[in-house]
Amino acid sequence: MSTWLVTGAGGMLGQDLLSRLAAGGEHAAGLDRAALDITDPGAVRAALAAHAPDVVVNCAAWTAVDDAEAKESEALAVNGTGPRVLAEACGESGAVLLQVSTDYVFAGDADTPYAEDAPTAPRSAYGRTKLAGERAVLETLPDTGYVVRTAWLYGAGGGNFVRTMIRLEAVKDTLDVVDDQRGQPTWTGDLADRLVLLGRAALAGTARSGVYHGTSGGETTWFGFTREIFRLLGADPERVRPTTSEAFVRPAPRPAYSVLGHERWKTAGIEPIRDWRSALGEAFPVLVETERQTGVTGQ
Repeated sequence: MSTWLVTGAGGMLGQDLLSRLAAGGEHAAGLDRAALDITDPGAVRAALAAHAPDVVVNCAAWTAVDDAEAKESEALAVNGTGPRVLAEACGESGAVLLQVSTDYVFAGDADTPYAEDAPTAPRSAYGRTKLAGERAVLETLPDTGYVVRTAWLYGAGGGNFVRTMIRLEAVKDTLDVVDDQRGQPTWTGDLADRLVLLGRAALAGTARSGVYHGTSGGETTWFGFTREIFRLLGADPERVRPTTSEAFVRPAPRPAYSVLGHERWKTAGIEPIRDWRSALGEAFPVLVETERQTGVTGQ
């Protein structure tokens, strides 16, 4: 049994990761934002000393993509400085570090899946700050640092696109949804499973350090994703109508193409995440129940 420390443990991914670790018999501790400021070197070193982890998984992040455009320095502190502080502390303690990153490090203008070693070219402040965190981990921990990029996450443990669409289906006759952004809807439960396997492989010496892509197989648009959500609800998918990104202008540009390749997993003997439709089908009952309970309680 190994010992794990999960930062950002209050988020969707952190909650699912702690659940998977407990089910797998690992000893795991989770610290949310209130319990640990990852930009504070003293606090981070104290946390590692108290928990003595073999593996640290950093799920803490500034994820307010649009707000980062006006507050890049603050986003950089969490997304760039924080991972560096964690990496330095892990280097001192000997712990493996898994850093969760994003598709936003790419330009989003490709037409074939981005390989793990594809050139990065972020077009948003959020992407730039997350890339800074990637580089900090890989430079500081060349042998024990791992970056896992993900995208289009959804889960029961927080607000997300799937839960929003479940809620809107009940109150809207029709929905206009963007059909010119392609990506891979990814269940936090599936990503948590891969993080556990990767951490174990890292400790066993069977997974090389570096970049891995933690997204579902297949691809779709937000429009296609929403139609599948409606289908699973038993609602008419024709109520979902396609539109373009120009209809929803936001401060931060969204990648038009966020499809990631998954070849690196094979080198570690780990299967990539399954097709997005299969995952959504399995996760859906809990998502529906969680959203309905939230509506009842008003939380």
